[in-house]
Amino acid sequence: MAGLNVSIAFFLSVVAICEVVRQVSKRLLPLGVYHDLVRELVSSLQLCACCLELRMLMDIGPWGGGFGPDVILTLHFILYLIHGVSFDGASANPTVSLQEFLVMDSSFVVTAVKLLVQFVGMEAAGILTTHYWSWELTDFHLIQNLMALDCNSSIHTSLYHGIFVEGICSFFFHLVALKFQHNDPRYRAPILAATVTTLAYTAGPFTGAFFNPTLASMVTFHCSGNILQEYIQVYWLGPLTGMLASLLLYQGTIPRLFQKNLLYSPKSKYRTPKGKAVPGLKKTEDNGEGQPQL
Repeated sequence: MAGLNVSIAFFLSVVAICEVVRQVSKRLLPLGVYHDLVRELVSSLQLCACCLELRMLMDIGPWGGGFGPDVILTLHFILYLIHGVSFDGASANPTVSLQEFLVMDSSFVVTAVKLLVQFVGMEAAGILTTHYWSWELTDFHLIQNLMALDCNSSIHTSLYHGIFVEGICSFFFHLVALKFQHNDPRYRAPILAATVTTLAYTAGPFTGAFFNPTLASMVTFHCSGNILQEYIQVYWLGPLTGMLASLLLYQGTIPRLFQKNLLYSPKSKYRTPKGKAVPGLKKTEDNGEGQPQL
């Protein structure tokens, strides 16, 4: 269990450092710079660094450390719960940023900046984690360094099934996120963490269940087994299609593309009351002199 304790210490250190950077940046930098640049950059670094260490435990832990899937799933849930609470509104996911653009919550320039800094954050996390692994603090890291020389693709199914799996994962993730987007983060974070953990457990054996294009790019695009075009189709086309489908199902339209609702008829805010006959009164008639006749 010593190796697992070192990994937990790594998780806590990354989260703590990123949180300090967030708090300091929020106080020193303009709010727009913090929201659109620093927040996404730091959160992307935090997500990717923790994900790389977690996947290392997933690959090596069962046979190298003797712990089962229950430990990995518990860590997965706790980490995503922490991410949901600490991200301060950042997504660290290109499909979420593109969704914000499509619902006109974000401009084109802001969206482009977010996508760029997400890639930068992921790359920085890869450099940081690789350097940390080079210290070989545990046997896990020694084995990981040997395996990294010849890693294999996370796609363990056919190409079209892989696209479908990533698309379905993205669809359910975005649908749940849209449903609870206005809820208190204290309640929304556990729901999203449980959703992500369930999807990872169900779809992980097929594609790794990333449904996050930049995260998949960092973790598996450099591995042998599939060509770049296949990786793009599975980890970019699949999640983007799932996001569009969830947005269309939830809102009935994509505001940036369509002006009218494609699925649902607009409902009036007000209802016209239906009149009811009053017992004891007869229908009035005009007597020709402008006076009603009973």
